[in-house]
Amino acid sequence: MPFIKIYIHLVFSTQNRTPYLNTLDLRIKVWKHIKENCSQKGIYMDMVNGYSDHCHCLLSLGSNQNIEKIVQLIKGESSHWINKNQLTAEKFGWQNDYFALSVSESMLDLIRNYIKNQEKHHKKKTFTEEYQEFIDKYGFGK
Repeated sequence: MPFIKIYIHLVFSTQNRTPYLNTLDLRIKVWKHIKENCSQKGIYMDMVNGYSDHCHCLLSLGSNQNIEKIVQLIKGESSHWINKNQLTAEKFGWQNDYFALSVSESMLDLIRNYIKNQEKHHKKKTFTEEYQEFIDKYGFGK
């Protein structure tokens, strides 16, 4: 059996960055569902949280998993579940794009803390501002 620890910080937003997840209660339900669904599918989800228009996940890839498939499973199943349970007034969807960044062992606590504090973080900064920071910091636009 292979021993693998490949941590990924995954970030994705709602379709058109619409704030569908506009209450704390709804966000808690969605994050809990995502974590439970990942567990059932053998995806190691260390942490999930976000705000009204986006989601942050810290996950670890298994030997037979790749980022594209994991993202597809998380986003596809969760949007289906949200719509099936009519948790939003309009039809819910995630945007196609996403960020996926590797996380070193030494940075795990920092990333966990960042993800855990999304509610507080987004009282000061919008997702659009955060998005641009990711683009600039990690050189995605180049």
